[in-house]
Amino acid sequence: MAAFLRAVLAALWYHSESKTSGLKAGLTTYFHPGINLKKIHYYSIKLYEKLEEETGQVVGFHQPGSIRIATTPVRVDEFKYQMTRTRWHATEQYIIEPEKIQEMFPLLNMNKILAGLYNPGDGHIDPYSLTMALAAGARKYGALLKYPAPVTSLKPRSDGTWDVETPHGSMRANRIVNAAGFWAREVGKMIGLEHPLIPVQHQYIITSTIPEVKALKRELPVLRDLEGSFYLRQERDGLLFGPYESQEKMKVQDSWVTSGVPPGFGKELFESDLDRIMEHVEAAMDLVPVLKKADIIRIVNGPITYSPDILPMVGPHQGVRNYWVAVGFGYGIIHAGGVGKYLSDWILHREPPFDLIELDPNRYGKWTTAEYTEAKARESYGFNNIVGYPKEERFAGRPTQRVSGLYETLESKCSMGFHSGWEQPHWFYKPGQDPGYRPSFHRTNWFEPVGSEYQQVMQRVGVIDLSPFGKFNIKGQDSIRLLDHLFANVIPKVGFTNISHMLTPKGRVYAELTVSHQSPGEFLLVTGSGSELHDLRWIEEEAIKGGYDVEIKNITDELGVLGVAGPYSRKVLQKLTSEDLSDNVFKFLQTKSLKVSNIPVTAIRISYTGELGWELYHRREDSAALYDAIMNAGQEEGIDNFGTYAMNALRLEKAFRAWGSEMNCDTNPLEAGLESFVKLNKPADFIGKQALKQIKAKGLKRRLVCLTLATDDVDPEGNESIWYDGKVVGNTTSGSYSYRIQKSLAFAYVPVELSKVGQQVEVELLGKNYPAVVIQEPLVLTEPTRSRLQKKGGKDKI
Repeated sequence: MAAFLRAVLAALWYHSESKTSGLKAGLTTYFHPGINLKKIHYYSIKLYEKLEEETGQVVGFHQPGSIRIATTPVRVDEFKYQMTRTRWHATEQYIIEPEKIQEMFPLLNMNKILAGLYNPGDGHIDPYSLTMALAAGARKYGALLKYPAPVTSLKPRSDGTWDVETPHGSMRANRIVNAAGFWAREVGKMIGLEHPLIPVQHQYIITSTIPEVKALKRELPVLRDLEGSFYLRQERDGLLFGPYESQEKMKVQDSWVTSGVPPGFGKELFESDLDRIMEHVEAAMDLVPVLKKADIIRIVNGPITYSPDILPMVGPHQGVRNYWVAVGFGYGIIHAGGVGKYLSDWILHREPPFDLIELDPNRYGKWTTAEYTEAKARESYGFNNIVGYPKEERFAGRPTQRVSGLYETLESKCSMGFHSGWEQPHWFYKPGQDPGYRPSFHRTNWFEPVGSEYQQVMQRVGVIDLSPFGKFNIKGQDSIRLLDHLFANVIPKVGFTNISHMLTPKGRVYAELTVSHQSPGEFLLVTGSGSELHDLRWIEEEAIKGGYDVEIKNITDELGVLGVAGPYSRKVLQKLTSEDLSDNVFKFLQTKSLKVSNIPVTAIRISYTGELGWELYHRREDSAALYDAIMNAGQEEGIDNFGTYAMNALRLEKAFRAWGSEMNCDTNPLEAGLESFVKLNKPADFIGKQALKQIKAKGLKRRLVCLTLATDDVDPEGNESIWYDGKVVGNTTSGSYSYRIQKSLAFAYVPVELSKVGQQVEVELLGKNYPAVVIQEPLVLTEPTRSRLQKKGGKDKI
């Protein structure tokens, strides 16, 4: 069954993309800057390697390897950055010296080349032959393929199944997968969805025979000149090269968005436009001089479907039962096999085989307009080969309609980050400080300001805009029963809050939410901005599946959130409310409805900083007035703003885990150190409970630990390699500079035998291994813990 489903999905998906398969350059690569997308690439290549033997169809798969060229020092840093993110994967990848590059590609002008990033096994495959082989494989395992068979109507049924209408008749489907390529938007519109997809024109050039190429004894590796923004490979005895022009020069086929794909469109081409890519042609001639005397025999200009961020949309769609998508593939061939397996495994086992939140179709929402999609697609296409920095920001299409009530107040004071359509302050600058966006692999212009914000929260009081949080209201006679089924933690009492986790059937961490029991049977659930619809879909699906009588409402856009944290936070807020905020009356993890400066708020005594603090949930239109009142009240206490960078440093010192880093669908809560949030003895048989019992009985193979390391001017970000005794043994999950101990701090997964306090390991950063040590966590006790210990035994105990 699994092999059949994988084959069908791969064949159907790739056939939809490859109606224009003759227009594609067919590049395959193990490389991807993302972490788990490497697994998609890896599976695709391994599948294609055995496809001919398995199906009897010739696929024309060439694997001469590929080399990415670095001609600037910052590009060399990027290669080092990518190496430490790759060593703990199966992907083979190396940094090679100019001499080795010239040996492998003797036709290069070596004047500017500093280094190369080499992936053995990369190459190119014939798109048409691959399509036919995938179709043959699907038939071999029992699939019936009928085409042309355009879908004319999709009708959802009350039981969650679908009626699919085609010219050949109607069929009943348990679920549908929209893998319609260029036609994905049209399919989505049949059920009222506007998928944020747009076709862009991409050109590549094929030359006639070049004597120097013909004389070679082995095929040239695929070349990617990142500064010149083009790829180049051997095509028989000539060369094929394709550029990615700038966002100003590239062309979007926007008529397809407004009027649809022309009926019958198949293997047609757009008119070529050599002038548009001429600067890249000249760059290619400079790097590979034999191109100067080569004749161009063909210019291919065909469509590629882009999502706003160039990544595909893969998985079930929120708000529509049993509707799945596999659309928006800017790099179709390398994703086809891996995505087919990924989706089939997910469908068969009711959970994704590994975490790919970056491909979740639910990362987009109603805020993703056609104007935004076009602006971002232009940017993404033009940025195909830019340097991939940590903490990268891209600015096209911003801001969206999703701005908090504080946006106009704060935008001139801070560097904003983009979070699921929202603008949120990352860090604030003062007069005389460099306010620009200065991405770097090293510490950069935000380092000192973030240190000041850290001290602000630790010593005085700070305010942070947390409006991007995803927020849901759940109520009804079965609300407690539903949440007890969803969450591994117990349900908090009325008036209290806890941290709870939704697990997959196999016991992995699907989501982390804050659960507040506001009144009997009514709950406020809060999740991270990037998880809003990801989590909502799961909750809604389980509610329908179990027949729970509940009302679930997404109130994310209705509510603003302000966080107030620091030792003076109580003193400042007490000036603005008649509610007693004292420790004995308003306890840690308690929630109350009250008024702050006469503005209604839901106040929760909680802070991701680990310091004394409250989160204040309020009507979005009240944000500016509430913020002004708090800032005015806190003048005597030296109140000021802080952003998410400082909050990250603070939470790491408190050993607070973050979903998407320390925990996700790749991890179970026991190895992540979340035992205190998992109640295996609670009566409810929550999702993942039985699997977790088995995991606990078998014992863990790895654990999450906290590391300190002394570095130069670079800090861990997450996904770097951990070394021990000359071998890679694990990976970091997140990191930051600790302004408390003035060293770098990181979470990391290591084998259980290397998880004891005091264990020494090494962390690879930018090509250098830094000594690190496992420490007792947390580095800094949380304010509630400090307060409790102080009451028991004074400062000595703390």
